[in-house]
Amino acid sequence: MDPVTISELVTPVVVSCGLEVDRVEIMPAGKRRVVRIFLDGDGPKGRGPSLDEIADATRGISRVLDDAPVMGSRPWTLEVSSRGVSRPLTEPKHYRRNTGRLITATTAEGDITGRIAGVTGTDVTLDVAGTPRTLPVEAINRAVVQVELNRSIDDDEE
Repeated sequence: MDPVTISELVTPVVVSCGLEVDRVEIMPAGKRRVVRIFLDGDGPKGRGPSLDEIADATRGISRVLDDAPVMGSRPWTLEVSSRGVSRPLTEPKHYRRNTGRLITATTAEGDITGRIAGVTGTDVTLDVAGTPRTLPVEAINRAVVQVELNRSIDDDEE
């Protein structure tokens, strides 16, 4: 049992739920193994998968893995979740799905903190203290969403 094989095995059911496999991890846990599958997708508001989508995908993934000989006879536990807000943004779709959120991006010139205003092709536009700044995604070495506990992402939509 390896992450690539599991990813290939579950991808059709995940895609049928309108999602994509972000990554698969297999961790030992005593006599068991924990299979963690992280999903991503646009979701109903274009901001990542909903809980209902994750639940639907989990049921399908569980059925596929239960029937697959790849799991062997050793007991295992399945955990399925979204890719998570703490994961680095690495592709244009990650930036698009986080439009409106505050990020810190590291470039060759240093760190930039701004709110994602939009994504066009492979360029991301940040609102940096009221000034738009457009960067090609490939010029960003690392970018992560800054968690804002006092601001709803829907504030911009009102």
